[in-house]
Amino acid sequence: MAAVLQYTGLLLGGLGVVGTVAVTIMPQWKVSAFIGSNIVVFESLWEGLWMSCRSHTNLRLQCKVYDSLLALPPDLQAARGLMCAASALAVLALLLAGLGVRCSRCAGDDGEAKGPVLLTAGVLFIIVGVAVLTPVSWVASSIVTDFYNPTVDDGRKRELGEALYLGWVTALLLVAGGALLSCVSYMGVEGRRYRYSVPGHRTAPRSSATDKKPLSVPSRSQYV
Repeated sequence: MAAVLQYTGLLLGGLGVVGTVAVTIMPQWKVSAFIGSNIVVFESLWEGLWMSCRSHTNLRLQCKVYDSLLALPPDLQAARGLMCAASALAVLALLLAGLGVRCSRCAGDDGEAKGPVLLTAGVLFIIVGVAVLTPVSWVASSIVTDFYNPTVDDGRKRELGEALYLGWVTALLLVAGGALLSCVSYMGVEGRRYRYSVPGHRTAPRSSATDKKPLSVPSRSQYV
């Protein structure tokens, strides 16, 4: 049972790592909203952490990398830093989780050494999940606020992009995988404590005095 939970946590964590890297790279954080006077449906604008792209109906995509980080809105600036840190921590957590799985030979066969490794990997996955959830929710909140702000022009209003939805799913996978690995490590520690706390059944050794038979003293009649 513990091995199944370990593999499940490792699988969820691995999917979370792939999702974290994909969300960081994808340019679909903010997409153009076709409302009001902005009804140019044959062209859509994408804004990501690293570049902005224009997609045309004739399947032509033009992307341009941002000239300066300071030119980005505050939410995208913070999102870029958090997502880069989350990607690095996610890779580290995946490596630690691989070391802690029972079938791995890198950590040896010592269960006591694998428990803390799995616990560390689980905590890192949870931290990465929170780190991914924070910028995604922040950017989504700013998009919704600007969308319902009457002072913002219709051409500058944006909608939630695919990267944000993928970010929420990724955060859920990371937290679930981290929780599973943490629980498995706790179960392993409790199991070892229970096993070591039960004393083995030992039989009391026989006394050497009872094993020896008393020496018989010959009577006088035997000498006659």
